[in-house]
Amino acid sequence: MVEMPALLSAQADRHWARFEQRAADIRAGLGEPRRAQLRALFACSDFAADSLCQQPELALELDDARDLHNGDRAGRYRPDLAGQLAQVHDEPGLLRTLRRFRRRELLLIAWREMLLGAEVEESFVHISALADTLIVEAYRWLYQRQCVELGTPSDAEGNAVPMLILGMGKLGGGELNFSSDIDLIFTFPHNGVTRGGRKELANQQFFIRLGQKLVNALNQTTIDGQVYRVDMRLRPFGESGPLAVSFAAMEDYYQHHGRTWERYAMVKARILNDEGEYTAELRAMLKPFVFRRYIDFGVIDSLRQMKAMIAAEVRRKGLKDNIKLGAGGIREVEFIAQVFQLIRGGREPALQVRHLPQALAAAREAGALTADEAGQLHQSYRLLRKVENFLQAFADQQTQTLPQDELNRTRLAWLMGHPDWEDFYRALHGAMARVHRQFEQLIGDSTEAEEEGAAQIWFDLWQTDWEEEELVRLLQEQGMEQDKAGRLARALNTFKEECPRRAMGPQGRQALEKLMPVLLDKVSQSELPGILFARLQKLLLQIATRTAYLQLLVENAGALTQLIRLCEASSLVAEQLARYPILLDELLVPQLLYNPIPLDAYRGELRQFLLRVPEEDVEQQMEALRQFKQIQLLRIAAADIAGALPLMKVSDHLTWLAEAIVEEVVNQAWAQMSARHGEPESLADSPRKGFGVVAYGKLGGIELAYSSDLDLVFVQEAGLKGQTNGDKPLDCRQFYLRLAQRIIHLFSTRTPSGVLYEVDMRLRPSGASGLMVSPLDAYRSYLHHEAWTWEHQALVRSRMIVGDPELFEAFNRIRREVLGKVRDRSELAREVVQMREKMRAHLIKADPGEFHLKQSVGGLADIEFLTQYLVLAYGHEHPRALTRWSDNIRILESAVEVGLLAEEEAGQLKTAYCAIRDRGHRLSLSDQPGRVPDSELVRERDWVVASWNKWLKHAGTGD
Repeated sequence: MVEMPALLSAQADRHWARFEQRAADIRAGLGEPRRAQLRALFACSDFAADSLCQQPELALELDDARDLHNGDRAGRYRPDLAGQLAQVHDEPGLLRTLRRFRRRELLLIAWREMLLGAEVEESFVHISALADTLIVEAYRWLYQRQCVELGTPSDAEGNAVPMLILGMGKLGGGELNFSSDIDLIFTFPHNGVTRGGRKELANQQFFIRLGQKLVNALNQTTIDGQVYRVDMRLRPFGESGPLAVSFAAMEDYYQHHGRTWERYAMVKARILNDEGEYTAELRAMLKPFVFRRYIDFGVIDSLRQMKAMIAAEVRRKGLKDNIKLGAGGIREVEFIAQVFQLIRGGREPALQVRHLPQALAAAREAGALTADEAGQLHQSYRLLRKVENFLQAFADQQTQTLPQDELNRTRLAWLMGHPDWEDFYRALHGAMARVHRQFEQLIGDSTEAEEEGAAQIWFDLWQTDWEEEELVRLLQEQGMEQDKAGRLARALNTFKEECPRRAMGPQGRQALEKLMPVLLDKVSQSELPGILFARLQKLLLQIATRTAYLQLLVENAGALTQLIRLCEASSLVAEQLARYPILLDELLVPQLLYNPIPLDAYRGELRQFLLRVPEEDVEQQMEALRQFKQIQLLRIAAADIAGALPLMKVSDHLTWLAEAIVEEVVNQAWAQMSARHGEPESLADSPRKGFGVVAYGKLGGIELAYSSDLDLVFVQEAGLKGQTNGDKPLDCRQFYLRLAQRIIHLFSTRTPSGVLYEVDMRLRPSGASGLMVSPLDAYRSYLHHEAWTWEHQALVRSRMIVGDPELFEAFNRIRREVLGKVRDRSELAREVVQMREKMRAHLIKADPGEFHLKQSVGGLADIEFLTQYLVLAYGHEHPRALTRWSDNIRILESAVEVGLLAEEEAGQLKTAYCAIRDRGHRLSLSDQPGRVPDSELVRERDWVVASWNKWLKHAGTGD
């Protein structure tokens, strides 16, 4: 190792002075060689210095022990920790023992790798074995005590049932980093009940409670620090799934719901605690899901898409010099190895390994990689992982980004054996370039961008400053009409004037110079080139200082084509892209862009999207939710524009997307509240939350539009009393109030990607002055005894979208009761008509000769009020049919089924409703108000007026 740089010597002096101040007597007991090593360690690691200043006796303990020179120390972890835990009799003692054991052993590992020449492979073995030991011994300690408290979980024959812990990712592969978080999945062999306790408890509830305690024991930050950040989101159904599942439930999940990314994750899955025959059973169960018996070439496309998503994330977060996610980084080596494992692993058992170097060797033996390719990948991977380990050992922080500060750059270069940062960076960059070349050859984009030229005229138009008259003449010479040429010329000159005001770097200017001639060539082929360029101009100005996005459009001709197509069709989409340029990444894969995910897949896709964000980082979670929404809105709009989705399907997609997001927001708010205050005591042993969300309006009626807000009402299970069971308990009523406030906060906080949804709570009982969360019995009483007729009308378009099964059932029963009440039809008709006239007078915004699609006579609101009248007036006669649905179309169809409407009349109303909605929808895509000339939709309006007059004309002043 080269001589220690002066900057590191100065850092060592600062830490040594702290150590002497806190532990002068201990320092005196250290020999000079050990003092020199400690100073060198302090120079390299703030974690080591802080740990020894906090616990100085470790310096003598490590000096006396042989462990520092023992490369096989991992074999002593289990007996040593088990012996210490045998003396622990309470959970605070457990937390303290785990954290101090981890600190001591990590100090040894850092010391050996940084100063004694231990290989990075040795560090991986020790760090992973240490994690195994801490997790499994904590589990065993907690399991034994919980069995005493609650009884032992048992199968049908009375045999004790254990919980098996799956380590995922680097933990599963035995390649854990110095400061990695850990991904775990909890499972158990059999359903059943506990035996020997005061009362029976379902095995699943026992293991959920045990899992919560284990996660807390590892994850909680105390005065002694943290053992591991624990991520449980890889479990079946993610955050919305139970914390522990049976083997049978897990098998069913992977058989029916498992995705390619979950296969990818399962390649490295490892059972941490050996439970004999159960371990073998679980391995055998998971193997067919991960390794298919047939050659599975579809994996390449799936991994290509995953890589594109990661690259997009790197751009979104502005990550630079990321040795994990960047081009040629650790993730690309992992992808290369796992492509071969997932494609061929079912037929070639040698590929069924978790350890990445073993997978590369197996790929070489199978002929999938040459010896030179495998050797280069292994060397580069080893280098990258060593760098990653050192980065994290500096301060015990999870990072894969090269440092920007001089101190840590100097540390890294010195530890890696380089004289300076520049020399180290060149070597690292060379290794990453070699990895990226192999990655591109194997799973690079199969639709590489082709060089697309543009005629010289478009270079001239862009690069030369023209007067507007000259520019118009040149455009006319290209065949453009005068008025269109004039509009484009004005827009182009405005853009040219704005560009110099943007702080663009040399690369950005170069990218813009390449992009603009090609873009102008494409724009000139539009029917409305001036309008199209004006829309594009907003986006271009937004990304002018963000070189990565300009280069994306330069290097991907297909993405540029999609951008122009979408902006030409919709000003709404153009505005969305200008507001959120991160969406440009979605243009890279047209087959995804124009094919929204299946309706029932939104929850799963959202869960996968959020896995990339640390669970404890609330701000990043909020931003990720908004990014997911914007991405899906763009895909839905693209399919809509392309004619792949009819209007009703567009609303379905927007509605299901919103429901998935609402459910995730509730889950996040619940997790944040329960982490601080615990859960209501009466629900502690149950997966229930006792909380539900009722959707009204367009969300309730499954008619959501692109810019709709959400009309929501929060309800809670009746009869919940007492307090929460956390460190800072709350009265249950206060807990649910704060939960509701937290949900609103998660929706309404403005992040770089805007607000999630505007939420309107005014339809709750007593409106703005009412409780934020209504107990279900109070909600029922209000609807029966205090609600106005218009509130019953609103209830027609309501449905519960989030809640426990018991709450769903109770809400549906209340809704059926209220809508099915016997009413005086004349009085009801009078009130409905009066409300409709009041609304029209207040809300209509149409000039003479215009038809307001919603509020004018014969518009959407008339159809909605008419269907609501039919439900309220005849619901008691046909409760099952008329109160079942919340959307207008199916209510009208139900009215036909029970003989209330003739098929012809219902057909006319449905046709009118769809035609008027579709016209409004097309206007909204162009960001136009919902008004059309009075000459449009005449037949449809006549149908609506005829039905209105038939049912309601004589009830009020009439229409």
